[in-house]
Amino acid sequence: MRMRSSQPSGARYTRLPQSDDGFIDLQFQRPPRKVPYRAITLAVVLFLLGTTLLVVGSLLLTGLVIDPAYADRTWPVLLLGLLLFIPGSYHVFIAWGAWRGVKGYSFDDLPEYND
Repeated sequence: MRMRSSQPSGARYTRLPQSDDGFIDLQFQRPPRKVPYRAITLAVVLFLLGTTLLVVGSLLLTGLVIDPAYADRTWPVLLLGLLLFIPGSYHVFIAWGAWRGVKGYSFDDLPEYND
């Protein structure tokens, strides 16, 4: 086992200033805003498809588009429209608030789809 030598190794050491509190200014700066375009695109697609299916389902339910005898086929359309509309509208609202700079909303709240 090698022992340390008591002679200095030639490294130059300097004393740290006493006013140093261990923090640097760089750690308090926010990184540049990264916009998750894929997540926003997916949210808009879900929102538009959900809205379309809800409108079509409502027209089917009222009997304006098809015969009321086939009204049982409208419930899957309405359910699918709701399943697409709810997450789509939620994420579009978050993206809109983050884009506008509303306090409490940020693009960090949206998922990132990195390959």
